[in-house]
Amino acid sequence: MTPPGRVSDPALLQAPSRRATANEQDARPQTSQASRCDINRNADLLNNDAAFAVLRSEWEGAPSRYGWSVGRFVVMPDHVHFFCVCDETQGGKSLSDFVGGFKQWTAKAILPNFGLSAPLWQREFFDHLLRSDESYGSKWTYVRENPVRAGLAQSPEDWPYAGEIAPIMR
Repeated sequence: MTPPGRVSDPALLQAPSRRATANEQDARPQTSQASRCDINRNADLLNNDAAFAVLRSEWEGAPSRYGWSVGRFVVMPDHVHFFCVCDETQGGKSLSDFVGGFKQWTAKAILPNFGLSAPLWQREFFDHLLRSDESYGSKWTYVRENPVRAGLAQSPEDWPYAGEIAPIMR
């Protein structure tokens, strides 16, 4: 049985295999971001069930709090990668406001579990504008392989701290 919040379908961890139709492209926001946030210390603080639950919960609430939807993500021991798209019809906040809020609330929830004080996250974050489905697919392929390259898993499907909140395609 798959633990709560984990991906049980390995297909969700695979790069998109088809292009969106013209109608699908018109119906979804036209830009998305690939973002990376690093923690402010050399420690394995994020690759555990408690931290994973906090991160996933904050991403699940992002549409109502910030107007951003999170797609696929990978949580590494000391950083996270996630793909997100702003739902402009909901008056979404800026990417900086979204990531800042995400960092603030996840730090408040994660740090007490380790008896640590702030800050958890580095001030900056890294983002990349994705302009096409191909860009999303190639970036996702790279990101999903991170646990394998780091020697944490034999295959991307073996890494328990990855998944998808909402399908955003790009």
